Amino acid sequence: MEIGVVGGTGDEGFGLALHLARAGHNVVIGSRSEDRGRQAAERAREILGGDIPVDGTSNETCAAGAELLFVTVPYAGQAEIYRSIKPHVPAGRIVVDTTTPLATAVGGRPWQVVRPWHGSAAEQAEAIVGKDEVRLVAGFHTVSAEQLHDLERPMEGDVLLCGSDSEAKQAVGGLVESIPNLRWVDAGDLAMARIVEPLTALMVSVNRRYGLKETGIALTGRERWGRPDA
Repeated sequence: MEIGVVGGTGDEGFGLALHLARAGHNVVIGSRSEDRGRQAAERAREILGGDIPVDGTSNETCAAGAELLFVTVPYAGQAEIYRSIKPHVPAGRIVVDTTTPLATAVGGRPWQVVRPWHGSAAEQAEAIVGKDEVRLVAGFHTVSAEQLHDLERPMEGDVLLCGSDSEAKQAVGGLVESIPNLRWVDAGDLAMARIVEPLTALMVSVNRRYGLKETGIALTGRERWGRPDA
């Protein structure tokens, strides 16, 4: 499967690209600038080894060619990015939105959030692209960028996935499980992103108080989550 990462030159996007590529997936890093996308891909290959399949290009080309697309951009630029890639995303594509509406978008603190008109950043993305055009899943808000960049340490925590399409969540969950030690949890319909997205701000606050950078979230109650009916 070819996985595209729009905004893949940022901290979270690049970290995701590293882990997914190391897990054996073909990864394309997208950027506003095609040159920056290529440079990021070159850096990823240097980190992982030259034979690892990572390419780089523009966000638009990345969106057009990927079989499954991650959008990893700050909230301040989310609407603009989705409008730019909308004409290029094939109908029926699974799109994973990782955006958290942190108040930094409006000059606030990273441990504060703003409330999008649609209820969550993911629902805003769906409204821009079109509910019937893509299969949107919200997730990866509880995985720190610092943890994603540290390839020497095992990942920890659970990835909470929200979306109305169960098969799309399972497809994304399969990618989560390809990263050692990560589990995925079906957190419900896309509206649950209104609760999950602010957890990023909670973790920023905890990190700040305890002098950490890699706080994550894990749910108790089951050894394995995944599909609810599994």
